[in-house]
Amino acid sequence: MPDQTIPASPLPADGPAPRVVLVGPPGSGKSTVATALARHWGVAVRDTDADVEDAAGKPIREIFVDDGEAVFRAWEHDAVLRALREHEGVLALGGGAVLDPATQEGLSDYRARGGTVVFLDVSLRHAAPRVGFATSRPLLLGNPRAQWQQLMDARRGTYEAVSDMRLLTDDQTPEEVAAQIDAELAARDRGATAGATGNNEEPA
Repeated sequence: MPDQTIPASPLPADGPAPRVVLVGPPGSGKSTVATALARHWGVAVRDTDADVEDAAGKPIREIFVDDGEAVFRAWEHDAVLRALREHEGVLALGGGAVLDPATQEGLSDYRARGGTVVFLDVSLRHAAPRVGFATSRPLLLGNPRAQWQQLMDARRGTYEAVSDMRLLTDDQTPEEVAAQIDAELAARDRGATAGATGNNEEPA
């Protein structure tokens, strides 16, 4: 069980920060898109679900069975805030991480420092074959399709609130989604540079 000594905010103004943070439901492609984007940029990739499993020493499904969801969320809280402070590459968050108020605050601080959060959206029809609705997804047991839709309906507003852009991943490969993110960020950088240059011009 993590000690949860990491404060929610603020993030250090001059500290490391992820180049981009990906959020979204199971099956949206966060992990695969993060890997493709990190490869394209030549940076490291980090997934908070993997961090939780490493810290706990067991798979997420076993944490849910052995310890319960509350313990998993405590591990997740710790993993997300550590990653926001330490990681400088591409960061993928677990599907439910954004429900934690501390994570929402951490993402708000990250965005205030110029960071970008991307919501990877997906329909149930396209999420189903990606997820497989296997037992490794503890919140999708029972009627997995209905459970997924309920989770998505409950979380959509939060995904939208914490993000800067939304990309639909239906019918797209991870590389295609990664290319879209790269193009969007490049366009934003060009716009920011042009705006800064314009602000420094002398009036006619």
